[in-house]
Amino acid sequence: MGNAVKLSTFLEANTNIDLAKLILSLAEGCKIIGRLVNNAGLSGIIGTTGDTNVQGETVQKLDDLSNKILMDYLRASETCAGYLSEENEGIATLNQNGKYIISVDPLDGSSNIDVCAPIGTIFNIYERLSGAGDVSDADFFQKGMETKAGGYVIYGSSTILVFSTSNGVTGFTLSTEDNDFYLSHPDMKMPEKGKIYSLNQGNTEKFGEGVKNFIAYCTMVDKETSRPYSLRYIGSMVGDLHRNLIKGGIFIYPANKGEKKGKLRLLYECIPMSFLTEQAGGKATDGTQRILEIQPTELHERTAIFIGSKNLVEKAEEFLKG
Repeated sequence: MGNAVKLSTFLEANTNIDLAKLILSLAEGCKIIGRLVNNAGLSGIIGTTGDTNVQGETVQKLDDLSNKILMDYLRASETCAGYLSEENEGIATLNQNGKYIISVDPLDGSSNIDVCAPIGTIFNIYERLSGAGDVSDADFFQKGMETKAGGYVIYGSSTILVFSTSNGVTGFTLSTEDNDFYLSHPDMKMPEKGKIYSLNQGNTEKFGEGVKNFIAYCTMVDKETSRPYSLRYIGSMVGDLHRNLIKGGIFIYPANKGEKKGKLRLLYECIPMSFLTEQAGGKATDGTQRILEIQPTELHERTAIFIGSKNLVEKAEEFLKG
């Protein structure tokens, strides 16, 4: 790969050894998941297990398998103490003497598997609050501002790991030649002004008036602001955020009218993506409050989210305030 920087080399130079070991273990697990995704149609792992997860959602076979793979690899890291996943009802202690804990959505957008659309793995890493021994729920009830590392792996036309350790955002592409991650997207910056909005517009009638008015603003013709904006919606948070991180835009998953919470999970979807977005110069809010300032009180807590280019998020906030 010429002079391309390997993930391991980058981590050695930019973070401590314990965090580097954890991220490298996570990356190894994601390589396996990526290979399974690529061969899902040939391996008998498309479809459901017949079970439902803690959120009451149907568990896909590949969801369950991805969760087990990540648990195994993170246990082997020796530095990952605790593990929280969308697929597990409670937390798991992996290493009693580990320094860090991780919250994971093992396979975001798994309903896209059958149609070969982008899916991904989302993760957020905190330093544990408790001492040695079993981790507790309280270890995970930290605000997003305390995040030590967060990001995602997208399985699409390429497999790309995008993450931050509080020093900006960096992307690494998995080489099919030697199965290693190499630096491909240094110092990623989200464009301050975007022209893409991403949401399930078919649910418009379920949304509050502020969201409806913002959608109307996005579709209005106005040459000065280059409107109408383009609607792009993949149906996986990873896929939509990855595109908007590169091209500029806003991803919206609001609460329905009359409800306070949205659908997406705070600890392993919204916090890591908000951390990453802010590190890239973007903005993330639940409509009234910065996502990273929300105090979590439940392991599988949900929230609304408006995330992306700063100008679009701030414009959405204007409409939400009325």
